[in-house]
Amino acid sequence: QVRVDASGGGSVQAGESLTLSCTASGLRIEHYSMGWYRQAPRKEREGVGCINYNSERVFYADSVKGRFSISRNNEKNTFSLQMNSLKSEDTAMYYCAAGSSCLGPGEELKYGWRGQGTQVTVSS
Repeated sequence: QVRVDASGGGSVQAGESLTLSCTASGLRIEHYSMGWYRQAPRKEREGVGCINYNSERVFYADSVKGRFSISRNNEKNTFSLQMNSLKSEDTAMYYCAAGSSCLGPGEELKYGWRGQGTQVTVSS
């Protein structure tokens, strides 16, 4: 069974940092583009960003550009989301996903391989 599960969420104060991790099982991420998206209560899913298989292309949503950073470690089959200068509007359930390509921001919303999310709560 393929799973792509996020972890590392928590509760922080505005301005602080948090790093989320994504672990894939049943799938070698080196063959896939990877991405993060989030969903806040009563809101639609929002793409955060994606990274292609060899890290040559990385795209971010305007709302997180300059504050969040996506990286991957194909050897360890993991990838991560470094979140700095967190704001209350970043509060959401965060999910990671795997897909075929990363050609622009928002493409992560189309990815088919997903899993369990992790909650991030930012207090102002």
